[in-house]
Amino acid sequence: MTSLLPSTRSSSTRDRRRSEAEVARDLATRRPLVLLAALGGIAAAVSTLLVCLAVGVVGWFLTDAGAHGTPRDGLRSGALGWLLAHGSGVSVQGAAVTIVPLGVTVLCAWAIWRVGHRVGESVSGHGPDATRIADGERDLTVPVATIVFALGYVATALVAVRLAGTPATSPDTGRVVLWSLVLTALAGGCAIAVGSGRAAIWASFVPAWARAALAGCRRILVTWLVVSLATFAVALVLDFSTAVNVMSQLHTDAGDATLFTLLSAMLLPNATIFSGAYLLGPGFTVGVGTLVSPGAVVVGPLPMFPLLAALPDAGPPAGWTTYLVAVPVLVAALGAAWAQRRVPTLRWEEGAVRGLAGGVLAGLVFGLLAAVAGGAAGPGRMRDVGPLAFDVLVYAVAAFGIGALLGGLATTWWQRRGADADEQA
Repeated sequence: MTSLLPSTRSSSTRDRRRSEAEVARDLATRRPLVLLAALGGIAAAVSTLLVCLAVGVVGWFLTDAGAHGTPRDGLRSGALGWLLAHGSGVSVQGAAVTIVPLGVTVLCAWAIWRVGHRVGESVSGHGPDATRIADGERDLTVPVATIVFALGYVATALVAVRLAGTPATSPDTGRVVLWSLVLTALAGGCAIAVGSGRAAIWASFVPAWARAALAGCRRILVTWLVVSLATFAVALVLDFSTAVNVMSQLHTDAGDATLFTLLSAMLLPNATIFSGAYLLGPGFTVGVGTLVSPGAVVVGPLPMFPLLAALPDAGPPAGWTTYLVAVPVLVAALGAAWAQRRVPTLRWEEGAVRGLAGGVLAGLVFGLLAAVAGGAAGPGRMRDVGPLAFDVLVYAVAAFGIGALLGGLATTWWQRRGADADEQA
């Protein structure tokens, strides 16, 4: 019988192990907030900066096997590429280049998110617990960590400007600071909030319809970017021979071709946004006095760059291109319906509000992306390259809003129909 009784020794051992685990977890989540957040910001900046520096050195060597210049020139080129991704702009032989390679910017945002998430996990034990936060107690853990994280990132960016910038290249320090603050606030702040668990607590205070609208916005925007990328890929494949001809006329060897491919990959997000602006209707410019849209294609002499092979031929477009304006409406309707299937509702007004709010928000976000996707790409006519940002914003809000509203109402009708059939059964 005594063997069935709980052992006092084993019970005390379990309690001690449990307390040791709690202490270890508390220590792991209460690391020095200021020090860890500052190091996290520096690490997020340095990680992508080192990648760009390595690419710069490799590119310097591939161009002419290192016959001209020094490795320091490759390092400076890599650093300037990293600064370009932060909106710095550069001067190349007196010509301003302000277009942002969004591929590098996305890489920087991903690094900020990953490091910020780890910082959030490490400082999650600071401040009040979930119960006290729910009771209204002030919690400054995430704001303080985000501010310190941003300061570490900005400090690294300023060092890069100091070391890489020259009077000839003249990168814009103010724009670098602004872009760094925006990236760390959006990607870094959100990552710290998620990693620390605060985002889940704050989400409980957000109305259900607002959370559903945000989910719809995300689904619409992702679907639209996928459709835009697919459209660009199809256009490039259909005229791939032109891209190959451009490469042949440039007399590129294997090293130069590799650099062109890498540069094209950096600008692939820009091309995707250009494609989305085209599908929406307003289109984009590839030089002063040019326009590429479903209604008109007016282009002049273009630089020899392979991605430009995806442009349609100049002149009156085919008649079927006018029907492309229906694509954003359909994409928004499908995105809203897809999002509402995961969080169903039987109320007409809630389905309408979810869809409309999600579509309008997705239109605003895409309009902002269109505003940052363009810029100056060289001298002369190439001073104006990019989507017609304001027109794209207006068209995107209208098309996505209407499409998502219709999608939300249609999905609500379908879900109400299914609920009625279940009741009758």
